[in-house]
Amino acid sequence: MWLVKDEEGYVRGKNADLNIAMEMAKLVDEFVTITDGVTEIVGKFGVDTVANGKCPDGVAYDWDKDSRIGEARRR
Repeated sequence: MWLVKDEEGYVRGKNADLNIAMEMAKLVDEFVTITDGVTEIVGKFGVDTVANGKCPDGVAYDWDKDSRIGEARRR
């Protein structure tokens, strides 16, 4: 059984299916812990989109993989 807990440790949902538990975590819309008693998955779910150079919380996203790879080759 997967439990979805908020930062205070309150159970906000539970389900035997991890995919459904992750969908529940998206509905909580805050930092959560999903656990089955052995494994823990933590984070704020549903914030994986960068649009117009900004993260969902408005912070500028400036990470660039090409420049990091190129830097190692320039040395």
